[in-house]
Amino acid sequence: MKPKMTLKKIASELGLSISTVSKALKDDKDISQENRDKVQAFAKFYNYRPNSIALSLKNKKTKTIGVIIPEIVHHFFAKVISGIEEVANSKEYNVIIGVTNESLDKEAINMEMLIDGSIDGFIISLSKETLLKQNYIHLQEIQNRNIPIVMFDRVVDDIVCDKIIVDDREAGQMAVQKLVDIGCKKILLLTTMDYLNIGRLRTEGYKDALDINGIEYNEDLVIKIGELGDSDEEQRSLEDRINKVFDKHPDIDGIFGVNEIYAVTALNVARMRGLNVPDALSVIGFSDGILSKYARPHLTTVSQHGFQIGELAAQTLIDRLEKEEELPFTTQLIKTELIIRDSTRSTPILSK
Repeated sequence: MKPKMTLKKIASELGLSISTVSKALKDDKDISQENRDKVQAFAKFYNYRPNSIALSLKNKKTKTIGVIIPEIVHHFFAKVISGIEEVANSKEYNVIIGVTNESLDKEAINMEMLIDGSIDGFIISLSKETLLKQNYIHLQEIQNRNIPIVMFDRVVDDIVCDKIIVDDREAGQMAVQKLVDIGCKKILLLTTMDYLNIGRLRTEGYKDALDINGIEYNEDLVIKIGELGDSDEEQRSLEDRINKVFDKHPDIDGIFGVNEIYAVTALNVARMRGLNVPDALSVIGFSDGILSKYARPHLTTVSQHGFQIGELAAQTLIDRLEKEEELPFTTQLIKTELIIRDSTRSTPILSK
């Protein structure tokens, strides 16, 4: 097996300076034809390839974007990644993905590993733990290295950077207004703890819709969920909490879940309790993923247009990387859309 060659080894073997070897490999006319031929033949024989990371450090460009997401299995994040890659590939950028699994430490470690000479900029949706602890030191350090960040979905005001979001409050109001429009008067909310900004804003939208329609806000009809994963135990815990609220308020006729899993869990509870969806109970979720499309009945949901978010995030980051002038930071809104399916009544019940 031929030994692995480096620029330094080639220079040593041929008795030339590293600078001469580097220029000869680029066919620089400042180097004699003899030395160019000698260096290039030697490099070809040993299958020498320039170190792309070393070159990128010298050129200060790697044409690589780091994408940091909380979880890989979530349909929304998968769609965002597809949008990012669509734009990045068209601009000849590479994409490297890091998954935090909702951990602050993993978020910081992932970003630290990627900035060691291989990343031009980051697109990130913050982990739950980062938001809970309000610890943004790793993000500030990256900005101090003049590496741009574009945040999407889960963003914070503390970091001044480009952001791509939906109007979560407006979207929450739109979903609950739909339930009111079809005759729902007692609407259960399944939401996150307040430290998760998207859940907090969607909860505000829920309250806005109730207020606009003269419906009194009732804390009993709000379930705030902490860490909910995919395990059977966690699923049963949420089901139990929903059942307890139904035991106390059997006349609940509408449910809004601020994410897809919460809403699908509500459908499961309705089925177990023998409630007809949508005639007796209408349910709306958030994030138009695979679960929404294949739930029984098919779930009415708010679409965030994840692919479009990814496209815009990538384009925003690449524009900042490639334009010489300093660009002002922007917060760009993607319009949400209510996708009507079988979990909501098509017409209101006039008398109840």
